[in-house]
Amino acid sequence: MTNFKLIATTTFGLEAVVVRELEKLGMENIQTSDGRIDFTGDTKAIAKANLWLRSADRVMINFGEFEALSFEDLFQGVKALPWGDLLEKDAKFIVTGKSVRSQLFSVSDCQAITKKAIVEKLKEKYDEEWFQETGTEYKIQVGILKDKVTIAIDTTGSGLNKRGYRESAVTAPLKETLAHALIELSYWNKNRILADTMCGSGTIPIEAAMMAKNIAPGLTRNFQAENWSFIPASIWQEVRREAYTMVNTEPIAQIYGSDIDPDAITQAKINAELAGVDDVITFEVHGAADFKALGEYGVLISNPPYGARIGNFDEIKTLYTGFRRFMDENKTWSMYILTTDEEIEEYMKRRAAKKRKLYNGNIKTDYYQFVGPRPPK
Repeated sequence: MTNFKLIATTTFGLEAVVVRELEKLGMENIQTSDGRIDFTGDTKAIAKANLWLRSADRVMINFGEFEALSFEDLFQGVKALPWGDLLEKDAKFIVTGKSVRSQLFSVSDCQAITKKAIVEKLKEKYDEEWFQETGTEYKIQVGILKDKVTIAIDTTGSGLNKRGYRESAVTAPLKETLAHALIELSYWNKNRILADTMCGSGTIPIEAAMMAKNIAPGLTRNFQAENWSFIPASIWQEVRREAYTMVNTEPIAQIYGSDIDPDAITQAKINAELAGVDDVITFEVHGAADFKALGEYGVLISNPPYGARIGNFDEIKTLYTGFRRFMDENKTWSMYILTTDEEIEEYMKRRAAKKRKLYNGNIKTDYYQFVGPRPPK
């Protein structure tokens, strides 16, 4: 099979997490830059990456790269690419764009020129002057960074965070991809207790349970590239069959989610059932301060409300005081908190072992990691 240059896009700060996932999948030639990880693979790799990546946003084909200092450079660079090998005569293709610190700063002009260049190339391939665009859809992105053009084709469609289990969500839900990354950046594994005492619609516990059961996050959804003729349906069927055989039907995991809002817990239970993990999560209705540790060496991961999202300053201070009391009373536990509040260490009366800058949507946050002792072997 033909190998493709591929790109996994991700939220800034999560690149290392996605690299580990790609390595685990056996991908090759992995290279990292801000917000993207380049790698290579065949059509099966495209399917596997979409099905299994938990922290990436989407998977794209890097169809071509070149320098463009003028619109003519852009037109000729795009036209030189082998579009006839990819697009059918009736293909519907949508061009989006972005430009950063480049001489070609008009995104709308770049999109129009890219579309025109593709059409001119297809005219040569199919000996046609006009195309209906009633067939399979392709989303093409022209991205320009410091005058370097990348032409990328989206294989994913709806972002990889769309697992299919979250039919209902509470205010300011945490994206599934970020929730998984928070777990990966902790020391949690399925042999340790995990708790989220402000779980909302249950995203963090559900993502942990899917890891414990080894359920591929894209197992029950569809992807843009499934409609493309050059990736046989048998490839997707094979990758899904493999994923089903890898599900752990008898996981050993203690995962807890709680929230003061009864409606949130009702939604969390529904979502967990849709994800196929309701058998390994215990959901309860109570405030964060009422959670009692059910063992030692547990891991508490929380995305509490903060001023830029929901909540108010006094409530947040009270919450942090409760976190501090929990850590004082449960010295073997570790706590991981995603927040915008730069004074959390003062309220907690302890220094975080690590602090990692992450983005929750467009909000800059820090992931504070208060790490307890490791369990004895």
